[in-house]
Amino acid sequence: MANEVTETLRLIVGLGNPGEKYVHTRHNVGFDVLDTLANRWQISLSPHRKFQGEFGEGQAIAGHKMFLLKPSTYMNRSGQAVRSVLDWYKLPAESVLVIYDDMALPLGKLRLRPSGSAGGHNGMKSLIAHLGTQEFPRLRVGIGSTQQQGNRDRAVVAHVLGKFAAAEKPLVDTTLDWAVEAIETLLKKGTEATMSAFNGRSALLEEELR
Repeated sequence: MANEVTETLRLIVGLGNPGEKYVHTRHNVGFDVLDTLANRWQISLSPHRKFQGEFGEGQAIAGHKMFLLKPSTYMNRSGQAVRSVLDWYKLPAESVLVIYDDMALPLGKLRLRPSGSAGGHNGMKSLIAHLGTQEFPRLRVGIGSTQQQGNRDRAVVAHVLGKFAAAEKPLVDTTLDWAVEAIETLLKKGTEATMSAFNGRSALLEEELR
């Protein structure tokens, strides 16, 4: 039986905010995964006015032609950019894999799901609104929750827009590598096999066991 993901997946989107001050912040980990993926597949990303973001296309594993996108619309309007790519190439919503940060997951963990709600993430809210469905795969990358006291909303903003600490860099690097491996596994083996292989892994736990 043909791998349903291989047959349908064409566009991989990393979510984040444009601009120097947001580079390598927790909220931009989707951008970081996409950059790592583009480097691995040797796909060049460049500004694309029509698609409202940095865009590239090329061969992924096993000769699959893939499109990569980093929206430059800011997080809460990410859906506009994704919609423009889908409309231009006449692709269905289920052909999109979205990569984004998740405070509900500890740093060093990934979670692949074939569909689901936005879970309070503004980028995903925009995606679901513009695509008119939540039936598309997503890869959530753990950034951990804030330990700051006081005003909760202010603490959350400070956390997600903050950069990873130097001590966290080994975990971040491992997580980026795992994310790329997970995407390649998704293309080769499908959703269930990828979820089984990656959803239970913890970079922090593996580091502690070394």
